[in-house]
Amino acid sequence: MALPASAETVRIATFNTELARKGPGLLLRDILKGEGDVASAQAAINAVNPDILAVQSFDYDLTGAALKAFSDALAEPYSYRFSSAPNTGLPTGLDLNGDRRLGTEKDAQGYGAFHGQGGMAILSRYPIVSAAVLDHSEGLWSSLDGGLWDGPDVLTDAARDVQRLSSTAHWEVPVTVGGTVLTLLTYHATPPVFDGPEDRNGRRNADETLFWLPRLSAVETPILLGDANLDPAHGDGRSEAMQMLLADPALQDPLAGTDSAVFEQTGPLRVDYVLPAAGLRVTDAGVHWPEGQDASRHALIWVDIAFP
Repeated sequence: MALPASAETVRIATFNTELARKGPGLLLRDILKGEGDVASAQAAINAVNPDILAVQSFDYDLTGAALKAFSDALAEPYSYRFSSAPNTGLPTGLDLNGDRRLGTEKDAQGYGAFHGQGGMAILSRYPIVSAAVLDHSEGLWSSLDGGLWDGPDVLTDAARDVQRLSSTAHWEVPVTVGGTVLTLLTYHATPPVFDGPEDRNGRRNADETLFWLPRLSAVETPILLGDANLDPAHGDGRSEAMQMLLADPALQDPLAGTDSAVFEQTGPLRVDYVLPAAGLRVTDAGVHWPEGQDASRHALIWVDIAFP
């Protein structure tokens, strides 16, 4: 009698490391030192040991040197890595925040002191289909159908022609696990605060999340993960946007109601998510809080999925 094939369990995670630095090259320097917040982030990853990990607040460099050095210093380095230039710190040439100064952090496509500050990355032990990655980060906010950009004093006419929706990035990254292609839908949305009565950041934050709704039906096996900077019930953001995403039948929510970050101003909130496709078999899920004086305020969120 033939024995049933054993299932392969894949651990998928997201982690806002909060490792962004104030200038280019500084993150690589600190990774090579291996101390402080870098050591704390690496210890958290080592403890959970995910097979696929979406990383936020990690400075981008053209050669990927910082990401490689970070991975190489882990207990089990990752064979596959993906990153691409984010919108953070990318100049627009406009005075987006109306302070009559050009070239400030708030005038960039996404808040940043330099282009690439606080970017994103994917680390994987399974092959990333790099040639099939879709990068939606250049899409204009004003091109989003039904978007919240069309409110009073949200965008000037000039800003509508240049302001991108993605404050950091929106990626679709296919990863091959056995005979299944998982499509990672990953992003890091702007905080829905630090604006005025026009609620520009709150509106943009909501639209960064709502962007994914039509994409869920465009891929066969989506895994939506990242830092939405949006709690479905608490905080200053437009919670209804996250409620709509969580209610979509294409996804399941193994960690419903679980806080993932603690901020001094608000206390604990749920802002980080791993939401697998509804048809996948989830066997476990959890959060891991990094330790140390310089630890990230965000937990590492993980979900285990069994594949036949």
